[in-house]
This record gives sequence, structure tokens and C-alpha cells, in this order.
Amino acid sequence: MRTYRELFRTPQFTPLFATGAAHVAGSTTSGLALGSLVYATTESPLLAALSMFGPSLAQVIGATVLMSAADRLPPRAATTGMALAFGAVTALLAVPGLPLPAVFAIILVKGMIAAVGGGVRYGLLNEVLPKDGYLLGRSVLNMCAGLMQIGGYALGGLLVATLSARGTLLVAAALYLAGAAVARFGLARRPPRAAGRPSAAETWRINAVLWSSGPRRRTYLALWVPNGLVVGCESLFVPYAPGHAGLLFAFAALGMLVGDVVTGRFVPQARRGRLATPLQLLLAAPYLLFAARPALPLAFVLVLLASVGFSASLLFQERLMALTPDGITGQALGLHSSGMLTMQGVSAALAGSLAQWTSPGTAMTAMAAASLAVTLALTAAGRRAAGPTRKEAVDRPGVSPS
Repeated sequence: MRTYRELFRTPQFTPLFATGAAHVAGSTTSGLALGSLVYATTESPLLAALSMFGPSLAQVIGATVLMSAADRLPPRAATTGMALAFGAVTALLAVPGLPLPAVFAIILVKGMIAAVGGGVRYGLLNEVLPKDGYLLGRSVLNMCAGLMQIGGYALGGLLVATLSARGTLLVAAALYLAGAAVARFGLARRPPRAAGRPSAAETWRINAVLWSSGPRRRTYLALWVPNGLVVGCESLFVPYAPGHAGLLFAFAALGMLVGDVVTGRFVPQARRGRLATPLQLLLAAPYLLFAARPALPLAFVLVLLASVGFSASLLFQERLMALTPDGITGQALGLHSSGMLTMQGVSAALAGSLAQWTSPGTAMTAMAAASLAVTLALTAAGRRAAGPTRKEAVDRPGVSPS
């Protein structure tokens, strides 16, 4: 599958696409509104970052306790129910006078729901599309996410300025409810991908199976850590430029969109493996310049350029699917999504803490340097692991190393 026309002619892809679009629009709009509300109240970069990316941090609970549900719930019912739950908790965040501990408790619940939701959604994508269509389909969902983030952050910034942060949260709740309606009436009923009841024990068992393979471990770490650290840089956009954070987020989303279009549609399969590491290096390198606190026009360009590198995750996801048995793809993708988002939450907390003691620009540079170091270390580890196999191939008569 190589064309967008083929992709959208695939039954069930369009409503899944629309459901994902509503979800991303709701999450970006609500995240900016909540971050702005908390920062205006507390003037704390750490709390502002945690309010925006706290649901990501909370995903570790869902990934370790609830993730077996991703393959054991009917996809349509699960997708609809989770969208309704997101709408309800987002509306609750708009209640005036809500204490800060209650805000973060709601964020925790939201993250736990999101952990299972990612596994259900991406497992359904893998089920709806043929094997050779996953990368293109995932890239289109990422492109959709990029467009919705551009629109969501731009709209969110406008709504925060005109309606207030609490009014913007109510708009985001309505977007989640629209996604629930699309899921309920657009997706077909499907049985769960696996039999049995969801449980913490089953979640742990399958996670152990997924983690038992060295190549899968390195793929997961490549999906989680380098881009998570760069999201730590993004979590400081509000304190870095309080009046223009929405534009910084929009340029980041635009860069991600460009990367996903090029990588998902135009890069030949033979070249994909060689591009993963350069793209991850591109993801972090521009943020090193934020130590000099660049003016906003240059900051917009740097953020856009860096975010092209997020498309490396497409290549690592394709590798993960090639390494994973069919019966546990939902949990495998859910573990990827939850681990990635958890790392983003951890990085947001770390970046916010660094910014408290230094400055947003200095903290962004430190997070970018850590991302570069992890990418290089994982690349070196992969080459060391592949080295003996290649040497054995050379040493055996009649076997070509290629």
C-alpha cells in the first residue's frame, strides 16, 4: 500500500482517522489551556509543565497494570467509552476554584485512561490495515495529529485570550464528545483481539515477553527516551515565551507534519533503517542553540527543524511490528505509546525542575544534549549486538554478510 487513495478506501480507516483527530484536537486545546491556567496561578515552570504533560507521566500506571485490556476489550466500545471519559474529566478541570491537588488527581486519572486508549487505537489500526499499510497509515495519523496540534494550539491560544482558560477547557471537552460520537456510529463492531479477562498479572506477563528480546528492548528505548527528552524541551515553551507559546507549539507540530509526510510517503523501504538515527539526532540538535535564548523568529525556525526528527518514531514502530507476534500487537503498541508518553512526562518534570534553578533556555539545552547522548549510545549498542552475527556470517563458507 503506497498511496493515500488506497489508504482511505480501506474500510474503517476513515472513522478511525476522524476519531483520532478529535482526540488530538481536544488534548492539545485542553493542555495549553490547563498549562496557561496553572502558570498564571502559580508562576511555576515545573507545575505548568506537569499540568500539560502530567497525563503522559501517569501512563506508566496504565502500562504496568491495565495494558492487557488493549487486546481484550471490544475496540468500538472501548474507544467510545474512553472518549466520553476524557470529555467528562476535562469538563471537571474547568470547575472554578478547583484545588491544585484535585487538578493533578484528575490528570492522573486522565493518564491512566490514555494508556489503554493508545493500545486500543493503534492495535485497531494494525488490524484494519494490511501489513504493508501500517507505516503509511501510522504516518497519516501522525500527520493528522500534527495538523490538529497546529490548529489546536492556535485555536487554544485564541480561546484562552478570548474565552479564558476555563472556557477553553469546556471547548476541549466538547471535542472529546464529538470523537466519542464518531467512534460509536462510525466504527464497526469487532471482537477483542485476544481472549480472557484483562488483569494486572496478564499485563505483566505480556510486558515481560515483549521486554525479553534484546532487539525489541532497544527499539522500545529508541522510541521512548530520545524524543521524550526533547518533549521536555517543548514543555518549557510556556515559561520561555508566555505570550507566544501557542505559536511555538504550532511550529513544532508543523515540523512533525513535514517529517511524517516525507518519511511515511516518499522514503523507500530500503533506506528507512539508515535514516532512523540521523532523524533522532536532528530532533535534538537545534535545541542546543536555546542556551543563547534566540529571539522568537529564530526560535520558531529551530523548533520547526527539530520536530522533523520526530518522524524517526515511524521507522522504529515499523521495526517493532516486524519483531512482534500478531496476537499481542495491541499491547506492544500500547506499551510503546505509554512508555513514550511516560518518558515525556518524566522529561517535563525534569525540565521544569532544571528551569526552576537555571532558566528555560538552559534547561532546554541540557535536555537536548541528553537526547543526543542517548541516541548515540543506543546506536552503538545496536551495532555491538549485530557485530558477532555479522562476523559469524563472514566466517562461514558460502554465506554472504549482506
